Amino acid sequence: MAKPANSQVSRESGKAGKSSRRDRRSAETRKTLFRSALELFARKGFANTTVEDITEAADVGKGTFFNYFPSKDHILLAFGEMQLSKLEAAIAEARSSNTSVEDFLRALPERMTQEPTRNPDIVRTLLQAYLSTSVVREGMVDLQRRVHALHTQIMQMGQERGEIRTDMAATEMASVFRQTIFGTLLIWSLYGDATLNQRMNAALDVLWSGLAPREKAAVMGDTPSAKAES
Repeated sequence: MAKPANSQVSRESGKAGKSSRRDRRSAETRKTLFRSALELFARKGFANTTVEDITEAADVGKGTFFNYFPSKDHILLAFGEMQLSKLEAAIAEARSSNTSVEDFLRALPERMTQEPTRNPDIVRTLLQAYLSTSVVREGMVDLQRRVHALHTQIMQMGQERGEIRTDMAATEMASVFRQTIFGTLLIWSLYGDATLNQRMNAALDVLWSGLAPREKAAVMGDTPSAKAES
């Protein structure tokens, strides 16, 4: 005798609900481990933080950690992937909006340095840890290759719109942009004060004078202060 269709639907719905709850708990556990690890890295240093420290702070068993991360090194790689996802989402939004490339580039650093990246202790630890092991270093080389490709897309988009100079390769300008952001972030992390936005804006003022189309750059340079110095 065939079972009622509504009974079958009810069972499938129940399975879906259990799966959804399980997925949410799993995502929350991963997030807790990730956050606990970053906080410990900032306080104790990457090298001095053990997996046991992380699981104790996250209040989970040691075996649970390895269900989510093969090693503590992979937490750093997960952080890098999270940042990459932010960048991909930001570029997708820029392509579908009327935001100028200049405004996009000026807003990007703040978007990318939201918590937990806005903590100078975490930034210092991350920058040091990225060079600590071959696993992390190799992973970061691959990650930076992908970041550079995305930054190049931004520059190409600006060139296509006539908002960025076309007499330089987009890849070169993407490299300078990335180095400017990393360098500014590093210097700020040494001071650990509230000047991150100010430092980023100052750096981007100088950078944009070099990225802008040549006729616009000439106008930008034709200021009273520039004339007085000439």
